[in-house]
Amino acid sequence: MFASDDAVVSQSAAIQVSQDSGASRARRHRMPFGAELQAGGGVRFRLWAPQCPHISVAIRSADGSLERVVPMVALGDGWHELVDKIAGAGTLYDYLLPDGMHVPDPASRFQPQDVHGPSEVIDPANFAWSESWKGRSWKEAVIYELHVGAFTPEGTFLAAIERLEHLSALGVTAIELMPIADFPGKRNWGYDGVLWYAPDSSYGRPEDLKTLIEAAHSRGFMVLLDVIYNHFGPDGNFLPAYASSFFTDRHKTPWGAAVNYDGPLAATVREFVIHNALYWLEEYNLDGLRLDAVHAIVDDSPEHLLDELARRLRAAHARPIHLLLENEENAPQWLSRDPAGGAPGYSAQWNDDVHHVLHVAATGEANGYYADYFGDTKKLGRAIAEGFAFQGETMPFSGRRRGEPSGALSPTSFVAFIQNHDQIGNRAYGERIVHLAPYDALRAITAVYLLLPQIPMLFMGEEWGSVQPFPFFCDFHGALGDAVRKGRREEFAKFPEFQNEADRHKIPDPQAEDTFLSAKLRWQEIDEPSHAAWLDYYRRILKVRGVHIVPILSEIRRGGLFTARGAGAVEVSWGLNSGGQLALQANLSDKAAAGFTQASTRLLWEEGGARNGELSPWSVRWHLTSKSDM
Repeated sequence: MFASDDAVVSQSAAIQVSQDSGASRARRHRMPFGAELQAGGGVRFRLWAPQCPHISVAIRSADGSLERVVPMVALGDGWHELVDKIAGAGTLYDYLLPDGMHVPDPASRFQPQDVHGPSEVIDPANFAWSESWKGRSWKEAVIYELHVGAFTPEGTFLAAIERLEHLSALGVTAIELMPIADFPGKRNWGYDGVLWYAPDSSYGRPEDLKTLIEAAHSRGFMVLLDVIYNHFGPDGNFLPAYASSFFTDRHKTPWGAAVNYDGPLAATVREFVIHNALYWLEEYNLDGLRLDAVHAIVDDSPEHLLDELARRLRAAHARPIHLLLENEENAPQWLSRDPAGGAPGYSAQWNDDVHHVLHVAATGEANGYYADYFGDTKKLGRAIAEGFAFQGETMPFSGRRRGEPSGALSPTSFVAFIQNHDQIGNRAYGERIVHLAPYDALRAITAVYLLLPQIPMLFMGEEWGSVQPFPFFCDFHGALGDAVRKGRREEFAKFPEFQNEADRHKIPDPQAEDTFLSAKLRWQEIDEPSHAAWLDYYRRILKVRGVHIVPILSEIRRGGLFTARGAGAVEVSWGLNSGGQLALQANLSDKAAAGFTQASTRLLWEEGGARNGELSPWSVRWHLTSKSDM
């Protein structure tokens, strides 16, 4: 599909490896577009611009001033190419369109002057990777989601390295970075990225990100990256000016026209996305990706983009890679294992349902989408035992049918959490659950999710009971900034507490720097008694998970069985292939609950108290039975 033969990169040759020594190597993903250093010197520039009869490359000096303009050669099928013998690593450049507009490279590896500035030619081979990292199995995962800008006072890749020892002592085995693709301005959640190949310069250079990943690997951490293939942000996306075929009006998304994955000229768009995924895994040696809101990736092709992407990524890697989904549709088709228990296309899905049932149990909230889960013990038991709470039923609040049966899936097909960036940031003030739930209730739901055979995910600071909010923040300007500020406040107008306009104006301004600063973790609080106690609790319970739960996960091939023991009280068991079972007894209510099985097996963890089959309020008991015990 590409205009010149050397642009076609086979699966086996997708990554170039140069041996620097017996212990290190350089990693480069060859792309059929963008700026690629040539073996004989110089740089090949290639851009797909089907709307433009001619394109030039504008070479710039270090201060951004224009040095020279060199025409590209039109190769046909919308492709333009230039091999410039003078350019090299560090060269700043952009593309000059026929109407005089200068645009950055959509496949830019780095934007030192943000999304409206020139792109920089990067030499991926200037970073030597250790060859000692072989990855880790998915069942070992304990994920820690973090926002690079808010994780440390400095808000950089390099500063994050200083906190890795803390995470190691905690019992975390995987770090999940919120999106880092270049966004406009100095701060952003990351979901407004427009240059998908370029780590945002506010966090550091590409080499800094690689240094963080290498440091994490040296301490035994997997590193996952959140990527967004369902939309581009509203500022700095110049693709419509020269490649409008990137988008289609045939499908709609919450952000407007959909990315074109199934219409005319979609093949190039699909390659752009698939190479992006390959690039992050290969050039940055990442262990996996989390795909944001895949329900908004609309594709009527014979092979859905998600299927092709997973197929090609797994074919290109012998080492373990882990692909995660966020999918409101709760579709088990992406998660099914083969009969031998091998890796599916996607390793797991973020389980909003388990979050919702635990949240409403602990907080008593019933606003918005929480109304679909409030007071429903069956949904509580099903989400804990089988993953999806809704498996084809109509949701009372939204009125739509959602989900399919998930009981046949391995529990490790689900990522469980009681906090994440969305569930905190979706609140007007960005409050964490420590502000919303009583102490005993919070301990109880923590004991449930951290020992579930699902994969647990913590949100940064959760482990010490951080009280820092995580409100939505960005850095747009002019009319767009005003619209975002207004829209943020108007979206809460439907809630009773924000009917008054004066109350809505109390909602933090997402554009204000203070809103972003309020989200930064205050590490100095970690040694305060209340926070130290929470940290000790998390360390102890994660140790129990590592010793007792992780070794049996490969023996739990499908969902568990649950029985309601009263309002908010459930008993759940998962059978082990070798015999025996893992069992949970949980009373997630403020009243005692009776009728629980008298367990005489090994007790792994206990919150609250139990006597004669009755659990006191906010009590949790985990038991493990071996075959010999039965």
